[in-house]
Amino acid sequence: MKRFCVIAVAALCGLSAMAQQAIGVGPKRLSTEVNADNSVTFRLHAPKAVKVEVAGDFLPPMVVDGQERRAVAEMTEMDGGVWEYTTVGPLSPELYSYRFIVDGQEMADPGNVHQLRDVSTITNILIIRNSECDDLYSVNDVAHGSVSKVWYKSDKLGLNRRLTIYTPPGYESSRKRYPVLYLLHGMGGDENAWSELGRATQILDNLIAQGKAEPMIVVMPNGNASQEAAPGETSEGLKQPSFMLPKTMDGSFEEAFPEIVAFVDKNYRTQAKKSSRAIAGLSMGGFHAMHISKENSDMFDYVGLFSAAVFRGDAATSSVYADMEQKLKVQFAKRPRLYWIAIGDKDFLYEENVRYRALLDAEGYDYLYFESGDGHVWKNWRIYLSKFVPMLFK
Repeated sequence: MKRFCVIAVAALCGLSAMAQQAIGVGPKRLSTEVNADNSVTFRLHAPKAVKVEVAGDFLPPMVVDGQERRAVAEMTEMDGGVWEYTTVGPLSPELYSYRFIVDGQEMADPGNVHQLRDVSTITNILIIRNSECDDLYSVNDVAHGSVSKVWYKSDKLGLNRRLTIYTPPGYESSRKRYPVLYLLHGMGGDENAWSELGRATQILDNLIAQGKAEPMIVVMPNGNASQEAAPGETSEGLKQPSFMLPKTMDGSFEEAFPEIVAFVDKNYRTQAKKSSRAIAGLSMGGFHAMHISKENSDMFDYVGLFSAAVFRGDAATSSVYADMEQKLKVQFAKRPRLYWIAIGDKDFLYEENVRYRALLDAEGYDYLYFESGDGHVWKNWRIYLSKFVPMLFK
């Protein structure tokens, strides 16, 4: 009987170990390596491959016929079927994403577990850290805020919908009231985009710790008016992400947005006034931020347009997009404390933003403009957030 018990216990231990599926399975895989000089060596074991490439935002984009195209670099086959590519010189401190292309087939790096989803594309990531104190994208040894996934009822959209909400360090233990930044994603994104791809929580933690930003609540909604929440995290089950979704730029989201503000003011310790509210967004989110702020000119004192798709709304489909110039006149007559426009000089929306600035200039409206390099990429939007946040609520 004793022998049986020993065998049974051993068997249960074995089953327990097997239940932790990936522990100890297989040899350690080759992986991408950040070198001492901040150059990066990409490696992939593909002994049967004929051609292997690496694509990523660490490479300067190619412009073909005026259109921005993703750049790729060819890798070299080394001993044992290992393919390598080392960047030419060091990379600047930044978060980079990349994918491999093996004989025309794209794939993730099997040696790097750190991955992010951008719409329907999975990319690996790496961070080149800054040795100075302004390493904003990493989790540093500072006080941290909290991130919650919160559901609210939208009567206008007829859905229970989800928000990602960041509360600053000390929120839970204080009775203080905080200003609020509403931060909007681009087309195909969702309420996870800014906290994951945009590193918004790390940026806020680090800027607050450095004394460069006021402690604030950050609300990251789902800007797709037909969705409850991010794909695979709704009552629809494991639905695949899609770039083109209904009701994204037809006025529905803008019309329903005050419900979000009311929910946040009711359930969080906010400073419920114009001077303590900001709204910003990238691409489609910049489009939403522009229209929401002009439709609610007494609601937001700070507006940020990051690579905004400005002239996309059809006035025939929604009154939100009608009489745009008159509504802007009302908004700017109330003197928002900050109206900030940022875009990359290679962005496909660059000329659209030039037109919008010309419209503002013709009326003498006060705004700030920031122009960066590169195009319509997360690298820029993280930079814009890092510059926008310190200007808020001063």
